[in-house]
Amino acid sequence: MKKNESKYFYTAQLMNQALLSLIEKKDIEYITITEITKKAGVNRSTFYLHYETIYDLLDETIENLNKKFITSFNLQKPLDLRNKENAFLITNKFLVPYLEFCKENKHVLKLIYSKPQLFNAKKSYQTMYNNIFYPAVSQFVDDENEKVYVLEFFTQGIVAIIHKWIALDCNMEINNLITLIYKCINYQNN
Repeated sequence: MKKNESKYFYTAQLMNQALLSLIEKKDIEYITITEITKKAGVNRSTFYLHYETIYDLLDETIENLNKKFITSFNLQKPLDLRNKENAFLITNKFLVPYLEFCKENKHVLKLIYSKPQLFNAKKSYQTMYNNIFYPAVSQFVDDENEKVYVLEFFTQGIVAIIHKWIALDCNMEINNLITLIYKCINYQNN
């Protein structure tokens, strides 16, 4: 990374954090560029060097969060969901980095959960559904009618547990939460 790219990245991160901090306190419609730049400690002209509008900054903030999420898995290559071992996403290999990401970013995730339309959460979820969940479940369930229900059970059930964990300020150790998720998935066997 060149010096200018590094400086750009650092400045962008400051503005991303400033925007998130302000969104926690009030609706985006009432946030000004002056507030963002003051909180980020940058000049107003610096904002316009990077963005045209606050919504451009928001788009970049969302993109950065998504990238951070993906890189938290430390995958050396893209996940091959045609392999049944990789397709079974409810393993420590996938849950630990996911939950560590959630714990590290719990304040941002709480914000996203409280304002899903603003962060276009439905689009992010749909992308994960299409690119990860559907191909993964397809390795185990052939019947298309059943697949819809299985997908809903796993995605909504596990997500609900994780949302509750975040709402409770990640008060349970990650390994204990994973044990609970396994217990819920295999409840009839307990």
